Amino acid sequence: MADRQKKMKLGAFLHPSGHHIAAWRHPRARANGHVDFKHYAELACIAERGKFDTIFLADSPGVRDWPLETTSRVDLYVAPFEPVTLLSALASLTSHIGLAATVTTTYNEPFHVARKFASLDHISGGRAGWNLVTSVNSAEAYNFGHSAHPQHEERYRRAREFAAVVRGLWDSWADDAFIYDRQSGRYFDPRRVHVLAHQGDYFRVRGPLNVPRSPQGHPVVIEAGSSEPGKALAAENADVVFTNQSSLASAQAFYTDLKSRLAQHGREPDDVKILPGLFVIVGHTAQHAREKFDELQSLVHPDVGVKLLSEMLGGIDLSNCSLDGPLPAVEDSNYSKTALNQIREMAKSGLSIRQLYLRLASGRGHLQLIGTAAEIVDQMEEWFLKGGCDGFNVMPPCLPADLADFVDFVVPELQRRGLFRADYEGRTLRENLGLRRPPNKFLAARQQIPAAANQ
Repeated sequence: MADRQKKMKLGAFLHPSGHHIAAWRHPRARANGHVDFKHYAELACIAERGKFDTIFLADSPGVRDWPLETTSRVDLYVAPFEPVTLLSALASLTSHIGLAATVTTTYNEPFHVARKFASLDHISGGRAGWNLVTSVNSAEAYNFGHSAHPQHEERYRRAREFAAVVRGLWDSWADDAFIYDRQSGRYFDPRRVHVLAHQGDYFRVRGPLNVPRSPQGHPVVIEAGSSEPGKALAAENADVVFTNQSSLASAQAFYTDLKSRLAQHGREPDDVKILPGLFVIVGHTAQHAREKFDELQSLVHPDVGVKLLSEMLGGIDLSNCSLDGPLPAVEDSNYSKTALNQIREMAKSGLSIRQLYLRLASGRGHLQLIGTAAEIVDQMEEWFLKGGCDGFNVMPPCLPADLADFVDFVVPELQRRGLFRADYEGRTLRENLGLRRPPNKFLAARQQIPAAANQ
């Protein structure tokens, strides 16, 4: 059971037009949001007005490997802004809200990632967050000189070493390394710098990082994998875990499991905040909310729905299947293990292919709440108080309208019940999440090395 004095943590998970696969077709959404900076500025300001902990941007460095005719009917991951560039610009328009983005470990280098997020943390005054993921989009491989996408286990082995290198680079400099001593002519204290000199199975990185230690010590690390390798990676590295849970029982099991793994890494349960995804439509009445949802569902093109389902099942061919018939047997794949297992469970309840893709079109299997603000908060409160989560990563169907509705109707109800903050507790993302600032593991204690030895 959660401590009743604690407050929920909320992320605003932003896709360009919204999380519903057909959102861009709806008049409540901004179809050209993917290239409209003012759109993102508006979203960031709405989320900060609602006292969200962070905005959260997903990303994939590759357009889905779908037929172009089908791809032309969706907007997700087709042509969005590069997220760290976007967040750097949004930092100047906001003052408290966290700025988090996905950067994959599969098709990047640790030094690049460490430098980008350390820079963003300085630019924002301590509000940066890195969503550490392995790629599931196999089309990314072809943009980086690879002929095939790495296997699931291989991606996680690389990610574990990748994360260790990034964290090591973030500790290149002591907090007090840069002394700017004009009289002596010393810009930084050479005793307060650490050269990583990492050599591993995947990376050789000398260092040091050419960015000072960031305001948070380390930018907040978010991890989104719920498979066994994903949970192991999160227990060692994550400050926040974004997870896909559709029932309270599964959320409680995941929460208990992940929190229990932290001790083996010398961590406390409160060192990681678990935020399940929440696809939410709020209405003035329950019927009004349902009508809003049904209208969105009516916009899903069958080609898009089938291809989305096929992709999440690892590329299974559904072209010869009846849309109103059952899902055929599905083998293990190189896609997301969590998504695959979740769809298998959904199919066991007798859902047809059409019903499955419509379920995925809205929230990709995440918790889905449709109703009045009070009805929505009833369920959020139950999950929070019964040990299913530390808060939620909110997935508005249409943007900006549904984010504004959440802020205007759901947030006040959360605040009225004492479940959510009335104002920010601090200025950094770590402070607002209630996370400790990590010590520098190399330079926590002042080294007693004569300065002359480093001259």
